[in-house]
Amino acid sequence: MNAQQLYDMMKRVQEAKGYYFNQDRERVFDLLESLLVNKQRYGYMGCPCRLLAGDREKDRDIICPCVYSVPDIAEFGSCYCNLYVSKDWNEGKVPRDYVPERRPPEKLPF
Repeated sequence: MNAQQLYDMMKRVQEAKGYYFNQDRERVFDLLESLLVNKQRYGYMGCPCRLLAGDREKDRDIICPCVYSVPDIAEFGSCYCNLYVSKDWNEGKVPRDYVPERRPPEKLPF
């Protein structure tokens, strides 16, 4: 699978849920490429913006789209990586504030 195929598949699935790709296509495709690298490296598409433990069970909460993306998008209009955003975020109707890390420190791999 390449980044364009991943984009097409994830776009269809996520837009049906009300989540959209960031309109910055260069950023989106950089993140999608990183997801594919993680898939090749670890066997799963772990969040490209976080350190992975390399253990699917330990990283379950940060397999894209991570469990934190839903509350992040609800509160900030964007997930931590800015990969998935709300329609309002893309349209500039909500501030593009920094999205703080929600993952609990005890889940970090170090």
